[in-house]
Amino acid sequence: MRFITALFLSAAALASASNVIDLDTKNFEQYVGGDRPALVEFFAPWCGHCKNLAPTYEQLAGVFPSDKVVIAKTDADGVGRELGTRYGVQGFPTLKWFPAGSLEPVDYEGGRDLDSLASFVTKETGAKSKIKAPPPPAAVQLDASNFDDIALDSDKNVLVAFTAPWCGHCKNMKPAYEKVAKAFSSESDCVVAQMDADAADNKPIASKYDVRSFPTIKFFPKGSNEPVAYSGGRSEAQFIEFLNENCGTHRTATGLLAETAGKVLTLDKLASSFFSAQVPDRAAIVDKAKEYLASANKTTRAGADYYVKAMERILEKGETWVLKEQTRIAGLLGSPSLAPTKLDELKIKANILSSFAATKAEEAYDAAADAAEYVTENVKDAAGQAVEGVEGFVERVKEEL
Repeated sequence: MRFITALFLSAAALASASNVIDLDTKNFEQYVGGDRPALVEFFAPWCGHCKNLAPTYEQLAGVFPSDKVVIAKTDADGVGRELGTRYGVQGFPTLKWFPAGSLEPVDYEGGRDLDSLASFVTKETGAKSKIKAPPPPAAVQLDASNFDDIALDSDKNVLVAFTAPWCGHCKNMKPAYEKVAKAFSSESDCVVAQMDADAADNKPIASKYDVRSFPTIKFFPKGSNEPVAYSGGRSEAQFIEFLNENCGTHRTATGLLAETAGKVLTLDKLASSFFSAQVPDRAAIVDKAKEYLASANKTTRAGADYYVKAMERILEKGETWVLKEQTRIAGLLGSPSLAPTKLDELKIKANILSSFAATKAEEAYDAAADAAEYVTENVKDAAGQAVEGVEGFVERVKEEL
């Protein structure tokens, strides 16, 4: 029992261990004013803002070497009340920076997020934090220097989120918006962008486009300088649906193309008739597909010529080629090393091949249904004949009796 109690107390001690040094009037000058600079938080246990800051402040103490800087706090409404009075603390939390060798602090007036606090300490001490740099944003970053070149590019559709660093709604939207930007990163003419509209240099642009709150999202269509206000939802799925509809794209949340990409209704019908036709008649259907492609616009022709290539391969190698090719492409689509453009090309081929495979499956289903119906009808006929035979036998027996 003693062992368990000791183990519990040891675990509790480890859980409560803190990198933030607790100060009072007795140990204050042991840590502050010496050979290391110090950032000191004057807090009160009942203060809500102090409670909100506590986890971040604890993180801050863990990302800097203790031999370079002191990260400390004192209860200025309790054991550190005298210290709070000495340094003119009038509200909580108050953070003050004490340079090395000095008991005369400088008020810290920056943000209270981890990045702001860490940047301040690094600037004052030259010490590098252990914070890993975040990956670069997936959304294209706009500012006064590049806004017109990107958002007003006549060859591109551009979705712009006008945000502010302090905006809570912007922070909540960011994860979904970043995923959408990543999913559309391979679409050269459908750009997902973001701009800090509260930055001094960017405010004139925000004013020009009537940005009055954050986030404000506007869509700049290809070939127009007049944006359209985005009024849809802020989920990943809702952004993707809007972009696919307005950019003519077929993206999914994974970044891959949807099942509709590359499909052409007219060619799907020809693929259907190709499989149902007799082998000698299939060449004429290939010619019709070629005629359609010759008169189609550039967008339709892009990738859709694979319908013709697939028909020609089937004529050359037989219908089993479809399944073999589908299997080969499925294996390649699972490769993590393929470039996005190659993935798009393969996905379009897979979508087009599904038209042929689906047609064949439908034919097989119809044939099976016909066979089942034939068997059912024959069974019914046989059963009917059997019943008639039994009834006739019974009648003959009655007559003989």
